[in-house]
Amino acid sequence: MGWTANDIPDQTGRTAVVTGANSGIGYCAAKELARRGALVVLACRSEERGQAAADRLVAEVPEARAVFQRLDLGDLGSVRAFAEEFAGDRLDLLVNNAGVMALPYTQTADGFETQFGVNHLGHFALTGLLLPKLLATPGARVVSVSSGMHAIANVDLGDLNSERRYRRWIAYGRSKSANLLFIHELARQLETMGADLVAAAAHPGYAETNLQTAGAKMEGRKAAERVAVVGNRIIGQSAAAGALPTLYAATAPDVAPDSFIGPRFLGWRGAPNRSWRASWTKDDRAGEMLWTASEQLTGVTYKF
Repeated sequence: MGWTANDIPDQTGRTAVVTGANSGIGYCAAKELARRGALVVLACRSEERGQAAADRLVAEVPEARAVFQRLDLGDLGSVRAFAEEFAGDRLDLLVNNAGVMALPYTQTADGFETQFGVNHLGHFALTGLLLPKLLATPGARVVSVSSGMHAIANVDLGDLNSERRYRRWIAYGRSKSANLLFIHELARQLETMGADLVAAAAHPGYAETNLQTAGAKMEGRKAAERVAVVGNRIIGQSAAAGALPTLYAATAPDVAPDSFIGPRFLGWRGAPNRSWRASWTKDDRAGEMLWTASEQLTGVTYKF
């Protein structure tokens, strides 16, 4: 049968931040962590949806401790405000889950191409700003949610914001490769300093969430939206099943630094297992270059 949410170790006394936790995989991950005793911070862009999700979680798991805190990953000012307002001296788990997929070309509040800005730069800045608390917490972890679709495109270090040419799916693949390259470089730096902090990545396979339809809805592409809905129903596994690789990477005792966890069956569905990843996501030189560029673009310098 494989690993399930019932195998999550006791999380009592631990604090977790889950981005994009108002729906889909993020909500399911937050709920299971809270069910196991963690204090979970639902970091979401919409105050209305985020607070509603926290209320729903507590209604579904009455013993849960879950709070909403606003975070807009497309606005570095919001990212800084979140880190400054985050209460407590410890942070056991940061789940970089929020993301956007295959959107028409738009820019974040800071002028970055939205998929790169939200999926990578926002989480890069958030992790760096919360790093002191993560390093101060024994056994802490950072888990970034990538995608099997990272395989369609490597990061273009000469055109990070897709200024020369924008293709929505290529931009998405690049942002998901950036997630993996970020975790690779973070794990490498943590190992060099001997830190008690594990950086790992996960992907959900094909899970039925609203991510697949968001881009088509934005542009009013009804046919594309219908295709995505049908694909979700026929191929997709549930959001709860899609959250299992993230939960495994976040809590299982045998997760090594720079692991990439995904569904067992063809990377699409099934119990969590070690996942294939493109060779370019483990390129040390590319990781260093993306890291340097990300610090310059966000203004966030990591203090190890």
